Amino acid sequence: MSDVLIKAEHVSKKFCRSLKRSLWYGVKDVAHSLNPWAHDANGNAAENARSHQLRQDEFWALQDISFEVRRGECLGLIGHNGAGKSTLLKILNNLIRPDSGRISMRGRIGAMIELGAGFNPILTGRENVYNQAALLGFSPADAKRKFDAIVDFAEIEHALDMPLQNYSSGMRVRLGFAVFAHLEPDVLLIDEVLAVGDVGFRFKSLNKMSELLNRCAVIFVTHTMPQVFRVCNDLILLDHGNIKYQGTDISVGVSKYFDAFNQGAQAVTGSGEAEVLELSASSGKHRATLGQTLPIHFGSEIQLSILLQMAPQYRAGQIQCLFWNTELLPIMDVMTESLQGFRFAADVMGQASINVRLPALNLNAGKYNLSVIVLSDDQKVLCRHDGALAVNVTAHCSSGAHVLMAADWSVGSEQVRARI
Repeated sequence: MSDVLIKAEHVSKKFCRSLKRSLWYGVKDVAHSLNPWAHDANGNAAENARSHQLRQDEFWALQDISFEVRRGECLGLIGHNGAGKSTLLKILNNLIRPDSGRISMRGRIGAMIELGAGFNPILTGRENVYNQAALLGFSPADAKRKFDAIVDFAEIEHALDMPLQNYSSGMRVRLGFAVFAHLEPDVLLIDEVLAVGDVGFRFKSLNKMSELLNRCAVIFVTHTMPQVFRVCNDLILLDHGNIKYQGTDISVGVSKYFDAFNQGAQAVTGSGEAEVLELSASSGKHRATLGQTLPIHFGSEIQLSILLQMAPQYRAGQIQCLFWNTELLPIMDVMTESLQGFRFAADVMGQASINVRLPALNLNAGKYNLSVIVLSDDQKVLCRHDGALAVNVTAHCSSGAHVLMAADWSVGSEQVRARI
């Protein structure tokens, strides 16, 4: 099935920074909507020309957003805080109206856009399950048939008859997701709430989302990129209300998301008794030096050349080259300490020239920052140069994993070497 369940056409929304002006603008806009001359021949309110213009203290929370989500698809919405993700979900859930544009949605809608939204804190967990089922159009008998599956998934049997206001945030998320996931939604809107749950529940929820994709359309807002890789097959990157990336290549969108945070900025720490004077990296015809980015294809060879200046009291030591991904997780480490008995030695000028060759860089497509760490023999950090340079890896395919291994495969008598 490929029917469109969610469609947004040129949606824009603006807010006002001044409460006083916001109230005045609201009165004027309501008056305009009530003006009989401001309606078309069919009696529909004509779009206010001001809806396309900013008045004093106004700003665009969303501007000209268009997309479609079909049954069986999961659209990921990513972006920094304040990019417009939650505003878009509130418009989709009919909590606020757009200033211009059109939203069309079909089928039963389940929305988790705020922690505990739609639930009554005075009612018990049991009562909230039946209440939500009724709001979604289920009869008491239908809700009763699904009740046990909801409770088993949420794992809150011990708290079913306790008021929801006494639940922890994690328990509320468990109950909310379990209710909407089991009440057969055609459209599921999820806004970052899974970040509140524990690791086990997030794992179970992502599996359930993959199962739901067989019959519904999902819009998923998160700051956790591995979750995006796992469940999303389409992606929109928002920046101050505008679309900066829209497409099905998840790795490209995620890379652009992290680029916005300028994580390649250099930082030097340590005791100061060593310094990275020069650093260069090369792969094929490409070359980069301190502070630059080296483009490299998956599996290609990379060579690093490092020139160090050592303090007089340290004429020898160890060196470590550490690759970080854009989520600041260490992904790959190359260190002289792993070679027993090896240590570099400085010349009479206190300088040491070190070269390292990596035969194949099998990192997943994306951007990685390199840290150069100089250690004394007793593991004192003499210099740590973070963001010394970056490598931008491209590949024919991508994965949620950090490392993609080339492998020899065989099917019957045919042998194939995997190339990425």
